Amino acid sequence: MQHIVPLINQIRKYNRSTLRNDLVAGLTVGIMLIPQGMAYALIAGLPPIYGMYASLIPLIVYALLGTSRHLSVAPVAMMSLLTAAGVAPLAGDDIERYILLSLLLAFMVGVIQFTMGLMRFGFLTNFLSHPILAGFTSAAALIIGLSQLKHLLGIDIPRSHHVHEILLHAIDKLGDIHVLTLAIGVAGILLLLGLKYWKKSFPGALVVVALSTLAVWGLNLADEGVKIVESVPDGLPGFKFPNLNWADMRALWPTALAISLVGFMESIAVAKVYATRHKYDLDANQELIGLGLANVLGSLFQSFPTTGGFSRTAVNAQAGAKTQVAGLVTAAIIGLTLLFLTPLFYNLPNAILAAIVMVAVVGLIDWREAVNLWNVDRKDFSLMILTFFATLGLGIEQGILVGVVASLIIVLHQSSMPHSAVEGRLPGTTSYRNVVRNPEAITDPGVVIFRLDASLYFANSSHFKDRLQEISSREEALKVLILNFFPVNRIDSSAIHALEEAVHHFQAQHTHVLFVGVKGPVRDVFIRAGLEEKIGLENFFLEVHEAVVAAGSLLENTTEASSHR
Repeated sequence: MQHIVPLINQIRKYNRSTLRNDLVAGLTVGIMLIPQGMAYALIAGLPPIYGMYASLIPLIVYALLGTSRHLSVAPVAMMSLLTAAGVAPLAGDDIERYILLSLLLAFMVGVIQFTMGLMRFGFLTNFLSHPILAGFTSAAALIIGLSQLKHLLGIDIPRSHHVHEILLHAIDKLGDIHVLTLAIGVAGILLLLGLKYWKKSFPGALVVVALSTLAVWGLNLADEGVKIVESVPDGLPGFKFPNLNWADMRALWPTALAISLVGFMESIAVAKVYATRHKYDLDANQELIGLGLANVLGSLFQSFPTTGGFSRTAVNAQAGAKTQVAGLVTAAIIGLTLLFLTPLFYNLPNAILAAIVMVAVVGLIDWREAVNLWNVDRKDFSLMILTFFATLGLGIEQGILVGVVASLIIVLHQSSMPHSAVEGRLPGTTSYRNVVRNPEAITDPGVVIFRLDASLYFANSSHFKDRLQEISSREEALKVLILNFFPVNRIDSSAIHALEEAVHHFQAQHTHVLFVGVKGPVRDVFIRAGLEEKIGLENFFLEVHEAVVAAGSLLENTTEASSHR
């Protein structure tokens, strides 16, 4: 039972102090989540109330089933953007269909994540490397921020997930900007930034929501053209099973898969940070199960896709959360708000929700990581930039796909052309190192020690043969070739054929081939292929220096044989 419901383990040593911390953290995040959830619903293209619905059931389910003690599961900007990208082309202007498709998408995301968790497929997210996520997140942050321009400027801009289209439409309608709406939005942004700078854990969004709502109500600004949220339905979300239409599910499948992987990556990344900081363990597959069921059960109660959020989790931890009881407290705050407080949001200006979104996503533009990758790894930097511009130019899902494909191509290229080195002995030692990096390393005439820093398989066997051919062509007086196999962890049939041909080639040139450090699993393949017998047991050594000593003996014997002739 403790494995199924990790919360039981979390509260095993529960006491009054822990409860007090969880109550404070839950209340703080709940107050923060009310305006944030409504804002993220706007990004998803849904009425604001659906942000509240998505902040209730998923939060409760994850609190019971998740292994992170700090993760706060609810709507996040990235999932909202992906939801809009997948649903908008199918729903058009039909808001009822839009809502139904969003709930169906959440159900599909949950099923995918839950199934991945049961099958222990968490490793699939490894295909979303950090540079891909950094590039995608940065581009998505720009798209999210610009998607709120219509609310900030008070003008009608057609929905789009291409930055250039949004900007062109905005420029075309500059003369229609509603100055009062813009003033409210800019004031909200400045106040949010000021409060955030003063104290990160302070619920600045709620303060801005309260002040702007009072201003609109007291000054009758809605009559002056300021767009407001208007009627917000009260009461808890009702049960509604998604319409499992096969055609819709097939159309939503790519989006559901993208959200499942990206959502889990975002969630597990932030969960790991706080698990390490507070010294407890995470179970990645249980996390998938918890997130999956949170989305499945959430979709039955009118929730669109959700996952763990960076900013909320940070606030939750800073406010002192010790267990997921804090998440249950947050859910209680949302539930009470839905039951009794929704009329208070009638005069909330849409420009303030846009301001909340814009301030929240600014931190997602990871320019520091771009600088770091430029200094550390130019290939990863190129991958990040490619994903960034692909997401901006081609679209959300296409951007992820381009990044993953490019990443796989780079991996295959690196795998097919692994690093290799010719080694020499460091003076005064029996250690052997790369002669390029260690020019002082000593090499013996007629002897070459070659090391391939990878396992041998079909993709790199040709490269291996080419490198040996280079050595054969360059070293005319080569008498002994020592192959350092310490880095080789496995070998397949294609590589065995390539190795057999190479050994045959050197033997035909009267060059002895010696093997060093051949590991058990690789040696087993040698034996099964009959290669060990062809090479000869006497030509296998445990250490490089042993092989070098044997090579010296072989050279002496060769010299003596030549003198006798």
